[in-house]
Amino acid sequence: MTEPQTPRDPLTVHVPLDGDRAYDIRIGRGLIDAAGAQVAALGGRRAAIVTDRTVGALYADRLRESLMRAGLDAGVVTVAPGEGSKSYAGYAQVCDGLLALKVERGDLVVALGGGVVGDLAGFAAATLRRGVRFVQVPTSLLAQVDSSVGGKTGINAPLGKNLIGAFHQPRLVLADTAALDTLSEREMRAGYAEVAKYGLIADSGFFDWCEANWRGIFAGGPEREAAVASCCRAKAAVVTRDEREDGERALLNLGHTFGHALERLAGYDPDRLVHGEAVAIGLALAFRFSARLGLCAGQDAGRVANHLALAGLPTRLQAIPGGSGDAAAILDAMAQDKKVRDGALTFILARGIGQSFIAPGVDRAEVAAFLQDELASGTGA
Repeated sequence: MTEPQTPRDPLTVHVPLDGDRAYDIRIGRGLIDAAGAQVAALGGRRAAIVTDRTVGALYADRLRESLMRAGLDAGVVTVAPGEGSKSYAGYAQVCDGLLALKVERGDLVVALGGGVVGDLAGFAAATLRRGVRFVQVPTSLLAQVDSSVGGKTGINAPLGKNLIGAFHQPRLVLADTAALDTLSEREMRAGYAEVAKYGLIADSGFFDWCEANWRGIFAGGPEREAAVASCCRAKAAVVTRDEREDGERALLNLGHTFGHALERLAGYDPDRLVHGEAVAIGLALAFRFSARLGLCAGQDAGRVANHLALAGLPTRLQAIPGGSGDAAAILDAMAQDKKVRDGALTFILARGIGQSFIAPGVDRAEVAAFLQDELASGTGA
């Protein structure tokens, strides 16, 4: 892939799935206020917004007014912010709220928020009346580059993250990059872990570009739209080839086998660890584990950790407030990962930057020894 171009106007990335399931991802500033006409063009009488209290206070009225100007009956369902809403109780709350708004099968659910809201609203839409169409309006960097694209929806279970869910593709994604201006520095950093991930999976040139341009992404320059579009193109290509994660789509989980386990052990407490921070630690661990196995150079593992740390992200287990538990606890949490097959751990490992691969049946003893060494050494980021 060539390095991203610096855009001046909103960009469109097409996801060419079969038949009427194909959809567009539109990327640019001001798309929330212009959403009404684009959503109305999909058909239906109602567009029910699902959001959380934090995002809703900033954007729900603006989005609702835009939808109503386009002739849609628009209501709002609001949940508490944070990973805790991706639960059985949160799912029930959203479903009951959508039914109270009289959402029918021909209507639309509009997810306005970050990854939690997108996953939760998408799962509710997938199951409400056995399937209602939905639109993603992601307002976090993490959601714009990753979770809003590809149709993965779901909630967490007490035993692990995203274990209850469905594949349900959106009909449209509107990534308003101006919404990122209101994110905290921590939320921007967390989202950036997913940006860097795309270079580490299969595009070393994009990782090079990120090393040179990450500050522009944070500052809201044209590099922001360029990065979001590049990540969406990469994900769209993978999703088109492997929609239901039967093969190469698992590569998109680089860093997540470690990361999801760490989130669970932190009790999904955002004061301790948010998803992007867990992914950053997971990415660094995946590369250090690959180097330990002799798959990639230690220099590559160091380069990955150094770049993530420069962007303000944690790269060590010791960086988690309250700790991560011992090696046995981390392994036990990993055993609930969605990629486990017949009880065997599957990791995404790397032969170098941009050279990731699926590694099924990784020896648990090797992982345990690696984790014990990681816990015994290294502090700081």
